[in-house]
Amino acid sequence: MNADLLITGIAQLATATDARPKFGAQMSEVSVIENAAMAIAGDRFVWTGLAADWQGMASRTIDLGGHAVVPGLVDPHTHAVWAGDRLHDFDARTSGVSYEHILASGGGIWSTIRATMAASDTELVSLAEHRIWALIRSGATLVEVKSGYGFTVAGELRMLEAIHVLASRLPIRIVPTLLVHIPPGDARERETYLDQVRSELIPEAARCRLAQAVDIFVEKEAWSAGDAESVLSCARDHNLRIKMHAEQFHSVGGLELALRLKALSVDHLEACQPHQYGLFRNGPTIATILPGVSLHLGIPKAPGRELIDSGAAVAVGTDLNPGSSPLFSISTALGLAVRLNGLTAREALVAGTLNAGHALGLADAGRIAPGAQADFAVLESRDWRDLVYSMGTNPVREVWCKGSRIVSLDQNTDTKAPEGHEHE
Repeated sequence: MNADLLITGIAQLATATDARPKFGAQMSEVSVIENAAMAIAGDRFVWTGLAADWQGMASRTIDLGGHAVVPGLVDPHTHAVWAGDRLHDFDARTSGVSYEHILASGGGIWSTIRATMAASDTELVSLAEHRIWALIRSGATLVEVKSGYGFTVAGELRMLEAIHVLASRLPIRIVPTLLVHIPPGDARERETYLDQVRSELIPEAARCRLAQAVDIFVEKEAWSAGDAESVLSCARDHNLRIKMHAEQFHSVGGLELALRLKALSVDHLEACQPHQYGLFRNGPTIATILPGVSLHLGIPKAPGRELIDSGAAVAVGTDLNPGSSPLFSISTALGLAVRLNGLTAREALVAGTLNAGHALGLADAGRIAPGAQADFAVLESRDWRDLVYSMGTNPVREVWCKGSRIVSLDQNTDTKAPEGHEHE
């Protein structure tokens, strides 16, 4: 076997071992190989195993010096494009002011919508680029980015265009999602906007290939399950995948609808009830939990342990956004899922790699195996479990995407690669 690059000196190589060949396998097994090596040709893995078993030829060899390696992490849920901040809201909320009062005084999501629409295109891209680089440094090689702060057809398309620019600039894979976020308060304006979403926004996003999926927020103060069915049906008519924000604060039929429509994922699930846990079993829909929201807002945690025990395939994301989860690290999100949502270390690894890839419709993401894209993270530790164990420090030393090193963080010398490609 011939390879462009052989990577040795891997103390432990930990990866999910299958690609969920049948729906309903709630967690894939994790393989841990000691003293491992990986061979890469082009942008793909062509061989992995014990270093002593390699018998091929490689143009170059890199010795990692005894560090653990995991697949490139996948963040399946972010709102990384926004302007302004919510520091005033945070200060008020932690001082006892109700969210209703914050909204009434012009804060909350409306302040983010105003700031985002007032920012220039260049500013939106620049701000989001720095945020996504933070995710990359935490181990991410695949990140979903949603619109949702536009609130008009033109505003949402502008956000999707910013995401398109980000995808062209960044060395990792970016998955763009059109989010139908919150409705106008007036019933007549609400219906008008819904009509525009179906007749203008979704068709234009599909025609210009600005989105790969459509997401909608189903909640008491947002859209109803009936609204969501019309929007998601429209998305499917335009060959876009579908996702849903549901069961964050209340259960109003969103989860059941998403499962009936075989959505890629249902995200949040903090208000998911025991009778709903088993509904994911034997279906293609991923249950995506977002522990940063529970930590930041102090709301109930999503029942990750219970969902897994009931047969759900669980993914974990940061929900990076200014209002409810200013979390800039996917590795930290995985650590929180262990502590808050009851996942084991192995379940968290699968949730942040293979299952998160499935939540985006990408079965080739989040695993180290021949044929898969050569995306991986090198940890500071010799033990892969430090990925979810360490807190207050970045457990990631290097990030590789498509067979090239894009970030090198040496915490012993406190140096880092510039924010760009660092090709071998």
